[in-house]
Amino acid sequence: MADELPSRHSVAVLIAVCLASASMPLAFTGPTIALPSIGMALGGSPVSVNWATNAYLLTFGSMLLAAGALADRYGRKRVFAIATGGFAILSAMLAFVTDMTSFNLIRAAEGVMAAAAMSAGMAALAQEFDGPGRLRAFSFVGVSFGVGLSLAPIASAYLYEMFGWRSIFGLVVAFDVAAFVLGTFYMVETRDPAATTVDWPGCVSFTVALAALTTAILEGPGRGWSDPMVIAFFALAVAFLIAFVFIERRVARPMLDLDLFRYRQFAGVQLLAAAPAYGFVVLLILLPIRLVGIDGMSAPEVGQTMFAMSAPLLVLPLLAGSLTRWLSPAALCGLGLVVSSLGVFWLGLVPIGARPADFVPALLVIGVGISFPWGLMDGLAVSVVPKERAGMAAGIFGTVRVAGEGIALALVTALLSGLAQSQVSKIVSQPTTSSLIAERLATGNFGGASALAPEVPPPTLLASYGDAFGTLTLCLGAVTLITALVVFVSLRRPAVAQG
Repeated sequence: MADELPSRHSVAVLIAVCLASASMPLAFTGPTIALPSIGMALGGSPVSVNWATNAYLLTFGSMLLAAGALADRYGRKRVFAIATGGFAILSAMLAFVTDMTSFNLIRAAEGVMAAAAMSAGMAALAQEFDGPGRLRAFSFVGVSFGVGLSLAPIASAYLYEMFGWRSIFGLVVAFDVAAFVLGTFYMVETRDPAATTVDWPGCVSFTVALAALTTAILEGPGRGWSDPMVIAFFALAVAFLIAFVFIERRVARPMLDLDLFRYRQFAGVQLLAAAPAYGFVVLLILLPIRLVGIDGMSAPEVGQTMFAMSAPLLVLPLLAGSLTRWLSPAALCGLGLVVSSLGVFWLGLVPIGARPADFVPALLVIGVGISFPWGLMDGLAVSVVPKERAGMAAGIFGTVRVAGEGIALALVTALLSGLAQSQVSKIVSQPTTSSLIAERLATGNFGGASALAPEVPPPTLLASYGDAFGTLTLCLGAVTLITALVVFVSLRRPAVAQG
């Protein structure tokens, strides 16, 4: 709305979307502190434990485009209500599962609901706010996501410590129930009149491509990269990705409008969406697993330690919006990513078995740096497209971000396992055994890894993991630093249509 002050109705819609946005990182990062315990309780293998997070990210990322199209066609309010209600029910179901397969299938279903809630909620906000008000509204959504990230490690840690891992999903249920109630009462139903069909062939081809790629990456370290099944999944991913591009070029109403990428700034924003994956998001998953399973910290200690990395997202994203009066978004995003990369390099210097306080400075630097691009991404994503295509714009941006995070997590997990195997092979002669040990170390199961090599002293095994993790942080910091430069170059000029 064009008024200087938003109405009570618009504020209620904003709160509903913010609550839903906060629940997504709660569901994403909350269980990581308990993943080793969840895997043992439900009889999960190292690969199935990795799927506990990847299943959520896979469906979340692959369904965002379709969810945006569904919201545009069938109504943003309707899709938002179904999604938040479904998310709450599925999160409650996780507390009652008895096996890892059921857990991962529900996590995949959660990802579908998260995609629908994000796409519908962002599109609904775009109808409620215009101009600078829209940018401020989306900045609040970014802050809400930061609140979820900040609350997740501490809240989940204390719930896990007091009531067990099944209790950690209670906060997700509470947030989504509140979002469902507010959305049902205050959202006004809106649609895109031009959205008459849903591009299901495009949705299926994209989902299969992403699923095949993720499976290949996760199975590679254990089976070997030359294994026929791994090669087949890579080939399947390439084939369906080609099919997806072919479909999107020919359907009347594509799920992904490739013409939007003619706008330079829009393309730059999509690159920015994937930028935090390697220097921030993967650490939200891998570091708690290390701190619990390898460093031997208690859950509350891990929660307090991880809070140093996520706490800056409570306030600094809003500051980023204010700083655009003096600095360009390109400069803010590029500098933020540079700072984050320095924190990642610093983290690699912290030895195994260090005190929680030893991790805090590096994690704080990472969090401060990532807060500036984080605060600008969501608003930039929908500011360069027509208002009526906000659902698609939000879907494209969210897809790049979440799918990029899923692929990054799979790649980094595989890299950590490979680096650990390289180190373990120096002290364990059998390749098969070293591979199994590395998989268990990568998932924080130090007891299981040590049991496979009783002749190896535990400090030696810990040193092998420490060397692998240190090399991993060098890789992550370098990728983030290079991305900072590319993002700065991509965003430094206003959007210009090419051709």
